[in-house]
Amino acid sequence: MRAVIAEDSVLLRVGLVKVLEMAGFEVAAEVGDGEALLTAVERHRPELALIDVRMPPGFTDEGVRAALVIRRQWPDTAVVLLSQYVEERYAADLLTANTSGIGYLLKQRVADVEEFIAAVRRVTAGGTALDPQVVAQLLLRRDSDPLQWLTPRERDVLGLMAEGRSNAGIAEALVVSDSAVAKHINNIFAKLDLPAADADHRRVLAVLRFLGALPN
Repeated sequence: MRAVIAEDSVLLRVGLVKVLEMAGFEVAAEVGDGEALLTAVERHRPELALIDVRMPPGFTDEGVRAALVIRRQWPDTAVVLLSQYVEERYAADLLTANTSGIGYLLKQRVADVEEFIAAVRRVTAGGTALDPQVVAQLLLRRDSDPLQWLTPRERDVLGLMAEGRSNAGIAEALVVSDSAVAKHINNIFAKLDLPAADADHRRVLAVLRFLGALPN
């Protein structure tokens, strides 16, 4: 699989190249700004774009804006955003635009190579991966909507869903049975008043509600 990396820090960019190559990716291009990123994606049509949130010239949201363009024009390219700080609105922006093949991770997560590679592979396969610190901050800010009706265990389950964990992954993290996880998820759907649909679609809607990207 091909990947394109957009990161203005040369040192981090070199590290990301090595990590992706360890995971079996071919790094087709490595660039330092959003404009060069879009050119590289158009040329190489990679399966993955790994993008710094803040890049030249303004060091604000250049990476996010480039990612949104990629999701519109080349939807088969999975996108993982890397950020120095928790800025959850960017995760919500991306999930609102497209609900598969999206990741938002803090740069410190790269240091845990095994976990980082697992997240990248999950996103490339069409899943999502949200940094646990983003999830934790979102939980603290969602006190005046239907999420307040969730039990502590249901909030734990929803947080792990937002990270992109499968039912089996949630069960392993919480040390409970798969059937217990399924029961908690059904309770979450009911309490958030999500319409009956296929399970994967309702999971996405629940995460969007969690992120504040859907109205209550």
